[in-house]
Amino acid sequence: MKYIFFLLVVMCGSISNAQLRLPSVLSSGMVLQQKDSVTIWGWGYTGLNATVNTSWDNKNYTDKINNLGKWKVRIKTPVAGGPYAITINSGGQQIALTDVLIGEVWLCSGQSNMEWSFYNGARFIKEEFATCYNNNLRFYHVPRFAAQYPQEDIKTNWQVCDSNSIKAFSAVAYFFGKRLQQQLNVPIGLINASWGGTPAETWANANSVYSDATLKAAAEKMQEVPWGPVAPGYLYNGMLYPVSSFSIAGAIWYQGESNVGAYNTYTKLLTTMVESWRSTWKKEFPFYYVQIAPYNYGNDNINGALLMEAQTKAQQYKKMGMVVITDQVDTVADIHPKDKRQVGARLANWALADNYGKDTIVYKSPALGSFAINKNKIELSIINAPTGLVNKGNAVIGFYIAGADKNWQPATAIINNSKIVVSTKTVKEPLYVRYGFTNTLIGSVFSNEGLPLCPFRTDND
Repeated sequence: MKYIFFLLVVMCGSISNAQLRLPSVLSSGMVLQQKDSVTIWGWGYTGLNATVNTSWDNKNYTDKINNLGKWKVRIKTPVAGGPYAITINSGGQQIALTDVLIGEVWLCSGQSNMEWSFYNGARFIKEEFATCYNNNLRFYHVPRFAAQYPQEDIKTNWQVCDSNSIKAFSAVAYFFGKRLQQQLNVPIGLINASWGGTPAETWANANSVYSDATLKAAAEKMQEVPWGPVAPGYLYNGMLYPVSSFSIAGAIWYQGESNVGAYNTYTKLLTTMVESWRSTWKKEFPFYYVQIAPYNYGNDNINGALLMEAQTKAQQYKKMGMVVITDQVDTVADIHPKDKRQVGARLANWALADNYGKDTIVYKSPALGSFAINKNKIELSIINAPTGLVNKGNAVIGFYIAGADKNWQPATAIINNSKIVVSTKTVKEPLYVRYGFTNTLIGSVFSNEGLPLCPFRTDND
């Protein structure tokens, strides 16, 4: 009797291993990256062939299933369009994928401000319900899952954007995707992998963190928290690796609040994380991210401003761009600004201009270009302000200057086109200037196109 039971177990295991199957990201209703060589992969019976047929060109792509029961093929995708069908055959079994669109696919990741949805109180989502249905905008929401080792699959599915699917999806990602779809007029697929309260270390490949002495030391100082993983690689393994064979156009990122306490390593950490993703995807895709918003972190420090500075420095890395949102804050007592519409639109403008060549869009926030000291004044030259600067408020605020003693004093600022002259009677020989270099300043200086001036400092301490 025991022998019969053992035989049944073995037979069931063999049947399970022999089943032709695909990961959940490869399913009906998906969006594939256009004009690319994309991977179709799965599992089946060892030694058989798996053959993939694509309806847009009626070509067959075949691979022999290896001794681990895995197979994969690379297929060429056409220009945006659809719907198409893909069929996979092996050993008399068939999987038929329908309603497949070809377009632009973006990964959307980060912590709670990326994760925030209608259910979390994100503003302007309810107003979208009546008109948001769009068959050419589709969501793939990766469930929260942490893992010590890389995972091969996750349980979720593609959904068409409608008044139901939009509710639990990232509001930032939705508004980003909506604008891309309207401007490019192609199908857009959004993969949302985000988890509130998580540091960037856990989203990077663990090897990339541990192989760098500085990042390794910083990671070892992190304390476990009850709301999510902090260990390097855990969310990379559980939420990103399962979709890393799925071709994407690029990634957007909204995170940083959980790394404020380790601001001094964040520039290296963020760029290392991005490079680990690009290495895994085998593609040098663009990466656009959101600078954290003003927030009262307490403890009489400026760690928030220092983290914002670290994010600003990361822009120097290849194919990276940053959105400034110092104006998108109702109160510095809330770490979750509720207006995700502007954030998503600004991220989309980066992609449209920088990646898709829409050169009429002004997408970079004004920033300090250079400065010169002229007696008791400091003259600032601001870049990315093609038609000049404007102050939105009763007075220009947020500027401080100091002399050699680093005794910072509020400064008067005068805007003249794309230049700003700052001074104060209390500092006779100014050497340094700061703008918005606090945790909580809500910006008042903008380009005439409506983008806020990026916080900065000229001292190095």
